[in-house]
Amino acid sequence: MHVTGTVPPSAPAPSESHAVPTAGTPGDGSRHARRFGLPVATALVMGNIIGGGIFLLPASIAPYGTVSLVAFAVLTVGAIALALVFGRLAARDPRTGGPYVYAREAFGDFAGFLAAWAYWITTWVSNAALAVAAVGYLNVLVPVGGHRWTACLAALALQWLPALANFAGTRYVGAVQLVSTVLKFVPLLLVAVGGLFFFDPSRLGPFNASGHSAVGAVSASAALLLFSYLGVESAAVSAGEVRNARRNVGRATVIGTAGAALVYLLGTLSVFGTVAHDRLMTSTAPFSDAVNTMFGGGWGGTAVALAALVSMTGCLNGWTLLSAQTPYAAARDGLFPAAFARRRRGVPTVGVAVTVVLSSLLTAYNYLSGSAKVFDVLVLVTTFTATVPYLLATAAQLFHLVSGRSVDRARLVRDSVITATAAAFSLWLMAGAGYAAVYQGALFLFAGVIVYAVLAARRQRRSAEPAEAVSPAP
Repeated sequence: MHVTGTVPPSAPAPSESHAVPTAGTPGDGSRHARRFGLPVATALVMGNIIGGGIFLLPASIAPYGTVSLVAFAVLTVGAIALALVFGRLAARDPRTGGPYVYAREAFGDFAGFLAAWAYWITTWVSNAALAVAAVGYLNVLVPVGGHRWTACLAALALQWLPALANFAGTRYVGAVQLVSTVLKFVPLLLVAVGGLFFFDPSRLGPFNASGHSAVGAVSASAALLLFSYLGVESAAVSAGEVRNARRNVGRATVIGTAGAALVYLLGTLSVFGTVAHDRLMTSTAPFSDAVNTMFGGGWGGTAVALAALVSMTGCLNGWTLLSAQTPYAAARDGLFPAAFARRRRGVPTVGVAVTVVLSSLLTAYNYLSGSAKVFDVLVLVTTFTATVPYLLATAAQLFHLVSGRSVDRARLVRDSVITATAAAFSLWLMAGAGYAAVYQGALFLFAGVIVYAVLAARRQRRSAEPAEAVSPAP
């Protein structure tokens, strides 16, 4: 098994006009490209995990009742197990691409392609969902939610601004990510800690308001809550841009996930205890409502809405970078169109452009079709597609453990338990996504099989051409 920071032998040779840097190099060497240290890598993980989900999901899970807090606790255990698996895999193979790299190295091209394709779908669908969530908080500041056209245009603007920051280079992506991560903790800590002093148990509502069994309610609410934990893999996906990746990717992943989990649990509990249950179920900005309840008036809610908007924009900034990194890694190996392997200022610009266009089209479709519960629909689709690369990554780690390849015997039992927990967690989430989400997600996923067939045939034809050229005429 190769554990290097270079392009594997199967990768196509890049042309001089579009030279592709290896995963171990910081972009293209320009002053706009810069490697991430541990603080920025941790901010990337926390910034992508704590994005739009936490600011809107208290309202989305309110119909299930406080049983959803149990789902949050179970989800946190699974997310940390998954973070530990990504840390171990990144220490083994610290190249850009994350789950794609791990799945391809263990199981071959087709598994790697499925991981890359599913993760790519997750990123641009997530961007559309984040933009929808951000509009709810923008509406607190500027009335844009009264008409579908204005809401749609606002959501599109919120997606294109981070894309422009990505086009400027990784230096600016890292700066935006660090600043937005710091700023987002102001409202979160205000509600998570301050809300405990205004906590009123009578506002919690019923323990299980779903009308289903407690186990069913936990699974259903967990499917929505997974969206809040998407981003666990952020440092692993961008490992090629992280300094000392074998060490820092794992540390950033675990620290970022644990920190986000603590903020999540306290924040959600405080919102449940400060906003009346009936009001929370219809809220479009639950954290703003919580601050208004705590201090009275509208100034606090406005300040929280502004900070939430900054947070979501920062999250879109990080997700836009991740949306291009996995296709970039796959394109280097000939498993995605070659255009995705082009990088400028450390950023795969073609991947960024294609992703923002697709997420914009999805956003426009959902607004203009008049679909209700747009955010919930998009969240559940990404729940299904995210579990595909997660499950493939945990399967790759299980493969290494069982085969005994480069396994630390002293950690074998611990790594096996963690990997089994992460695998069970991924399967549970896929089951909890629901029939509609699995159906829609499967359509996206299996469309990739057609794409893979075309790319594999073209790759095989190119590899056969030199042999045909030198063969003697019959």
